[in-house]
Amino acid sequence: MKILMVCSEAVPFAKTGGLADMVSALSISLARLGHDVKIVLPRYYSIDRGKLKLLPGALGVPVGGGEEWCGVYSTVLPGSDKKSPVDVYLIDHEIYFGRDGIYGTSVEPDFLDNPRRFTFFSRAAFQLCRKLGWFPDVLHAHDWMSALVPVYLKFAERGVPGSAPGFEKTVSILTIHNLGYQGIYSKGCYNYTGLGWDVFYKAGFEDWSMVNFLKAGLYSADKLNTVSPNYAEETKTAQNGFRLDGVLRYRSADYSGILNGIDTNVWNPQKDKVPFSAKDMSGKALAKAELQRRFGLPEDPEVPVVGMITRLTEQKGVWELFGAGHGSAWSICTEMRLQFVLLGSGDAWCENEVRNLASRLPNLKAHIGYSEELSHIIEAGSDFFLMPSRYEPCGLNQMYSLVYGTLPIVRRTGGLADTVENYDEETGAGTGFMFDQLTPRAIYDTVGWAVWAWYNHPEHIAAMRERAMGLDFSWERSAGKYVELYEKTCKQVRG
Repeated sequence: MKILMVCSEAVPFAKTGGLADMVSALSISLARLGHDVKIVLPRYYSIDRGKLKLLPGALGVPVGGGEEWCGVYSTVLPGSDKKSPVDVYLIDHEIYFGRDGIYGTSVEPDFLDNPRRFTFFSRAAFQLCRKLGWFPDVLHAHDWMSALVPVYLKFAERGVPGSAPGFEKTVSILTIHNLGYQGIYSKGCYNYTGLGWDVFYKAGFEDWSMVNFLKAGLYSADKLNTVSPNYAEETKTAQNGFRLDGVLRYRSADYSGILNGIDTNVWNPQKDKVPFSAKDMSGKALAKAELQRRFGLPEDPEVPVVGMITRLTEQKGVWELFGAGHGSAWSICTEMRLQFVLLGSGDAWCENEVRNLASRLPNLKAHIGYSEELSHIIEAGSDFFLMPSRYEPCGLNQMYSLVYGTLPIVRRTGGLADTVENYDEETGAGTGFMFDQLTPRAIYDTVGWAVWAWYNHPEHIAAMRERAMGLDFSWERSAGKYVELYEKTCKQVRG
C-alpha cells in the first residue's frame, strides 16, 4: 500500500512528545514490511534547510482567502533502510513556520494563528500528492494538528463533484495521541478552511460556538484509533473523554486501540555501553553504580533506587507526588530506605518544589531539564520506575523500564494498564506494582509495597525482572496491526 503520514512532528526533525517517536518508528516498520511510506510535516525554523533538497517549483494551496504558495523540501528519514527508504517532505512557509517553537514558545504557549497554520498544512498535503503524482491508499493523520485531513478528504476531495481527480480510492485514519489536546479556537478561523458552512455542521466542527479541529476529524475519518486498547475504552467515558466521549461512543464501531511500540535499537540493554540481559545482570549492577555516581548518591547496591523521568505537569500526577505540603515524596524519602532520582521539567511551581526537596533530602536527587544520556542511565540503573499518571494514553517509559528490568510503579490507567502486570506477593507473579486512586497515600503505599518486596522477597524481584525483560514491545508487532487496520478500512470504504 501507499501510505502518507500527515503529522506535525517526527524525529529527528521536530519533537515535543511521543507523537514524533511513534510516527517515525511506525513509518520505518511499515516500509520494512514492503509498503510505500512517505511523511509530510512543516519545515519549522529549527530544521536546517541546508540539509534538505528543494523540490523545483512552488506549491499552490487553495484556502479560504484564495491560493497561497509555499516551497517543498525533501529528505530521507534517518534510520530507514536503503532498500525501503521513507521519504520525508517538509512544507516551507516562512510566515507560518519560520519561527521559534512548534506550537508556541514560553512567552506565547499557543500561537494565535495555530488554526491557520495547521489548516494550511493539512490542505498542502493533498497538493503535495498532486505535485508528486503519487496518490496514497491511506492518509494517516495524527492529533488535532492534521485532523482536517480526513475532513478535506471527505468533503472536498474523494468523489466530491468538481474536485480534481486522484483521491477517489484514498481512505483516512486519524490517530489520537492525547485526547486532552483538541485544537479549540474561535469560529472566526473557519472561513480560512475554504469549506462551506454546511460542512461546519456536517463535519462536526461546532463546539459551544467554537471550532474544534479534533472533533471534526473524529466525525470525518473513515477509521479512528488511539495508542493503547485500554485508553480507547477510557476515552469513551465521561471521566476521561474530555467532552468528546459521546463522539467516540458514537464512532465506537470504527474506533480501536493499538499499543505503541518502542525502538528496540535505541532502547535495548544488550546494546548499551555496558550491556546486560536477563541471563546476565552484572551490567545492570554497574549501571546502578554509575547512576548513583552521576547523581551524587552513595554507591550502595543494597538500597533500591526509584527513578522517574517525566514532564512536571498535572497529567503526570506530580501534584500528588510533590504538591500539597511536599505531597508523598517527602514521606517516601524520609520514611523509607531508598534512593530517588528524577529527570524532568515543566510547571514552574513543581520545578521549584523538586529543587527544594533535593536540597533538603540527601536521598533525593534531581536534574531539571532533559538529557537523552541521563534517560538511559536512569532506565538502566534504577530498580523501580515511578509513573503516577492521572491519565496515560500509551506511555513509553514503562516499556523502556520493563525491557531494562526496572520494575514500574504505576497507576492503573491507559497504556500503563495494558503493559504492566500487577505483582502477586503470594506467587511472585507480575512485572510491576499498580494502584488505582491517584492520591498521595496511594503513591506512598505502592512505593512502600515495592520496597517491602525488595527487602523481603528478592527472589520475586529477580523473577519479575526476568519476566519483564522477555516482553516484546517491538514496532514490528504494532505495525502489523496497523496494516490490518489499513486493509480493513480500504475494503470497507471501497466496498
